[in-house]
Amino acid sequence: MSSSKRAASESGAKQKTDTRWSPVQYQKFSDHRLRPALELLSRVPLEAPKVTFDLGCGTGNVTRLMAERWPEAKVFGLDSSKQMLEKAKAGGGKVEWIEADVSSWTPGAGPDLIYSNATLHWVKDHRSLFPKLASFLNPGGCLAVQMPLSFDAPSHRLMRETLDGGGKDGRSLGTSVLRKAVARRWVENTDVYYDLLADRVRQLDIWETEYLHVLEGEDPVFEWVKATGLRPVVNGLKGGELERFVEIYRRRLRQAYPQRANGKTLYPFPRLFIVALV
Repeated sequence: MSSSKRAASESGAKQKTDTRWSPVQYQKFSDHRLRPALELLSRVPLEAPKVTFDLGCGTGNVTRLMAERWPEAKVFGLDSSKQMLEKAKAGGGKVEWIEADVSSWTPGAGPDLIYSNATLHWVKDHRSLFPKLASFLNPGGCLAVQMPLSFDAPSHRLMRETLDGGGKDGRSLGTSVLRKAVARRWVENTDVYYDLLADRVRQLDIWETEYLHVLEGEDPVFEWVKATGLRPVVNGLKGGELERFVEIYRRRLRQAYPQRANGKTLYPFPRLFIVALV
């Protein structure tokens, strides 16, 4: 198991999963979001996989790169968001697009590669999920995963704190279901994934990287999380509660991530990478 630290250069129950992704909002920081996806893809050692899956393919940018890298492979892009898949289909490429939920997905054919960038943290019960994904692979296949380690970041801690006490007189905002969903620690400690996979694969590489994103514009950290981690909150709060949350949360983010003298904002963002060969 290896580890590294790098800095990026400038450049109801339904409430628990109701993120209603916005492709436009997500692509506001496409260069920043694409870098870890490309770094994960570059670490996949397969020469000629026959069947590959991109779980949580979003708008399909990386899925199309997979199809270009392995032109003889059958490439599938899977996502639960109809809006994301519509954008993906419009981009073309030799890819078969599938609308499905990763938590209940099973491949129709044995895959040689299961790739997933910034998706599996939305799926519960990693202690059963990761062994299950590894079991789907053909001998010699690869499981490649990247997930954000943002739970303890100020941006996400302040999100939870604002929900818990941002209402009038310090009352909570939203339903208990929403607050519980946002409070869920979505990624286990790194050693947990080692223990889950080490005895099931023949080669395992796990590492953490912290990117220092250099963001531009007004309230850029708010705009960043609005496209991802904040989606359940934006969709779960209504009317005055949502307005109050946004006002307080924006102010707290400005204090936690002040704009630099040159007008830029620094946003440290750690991520976990896993590449396993079976």
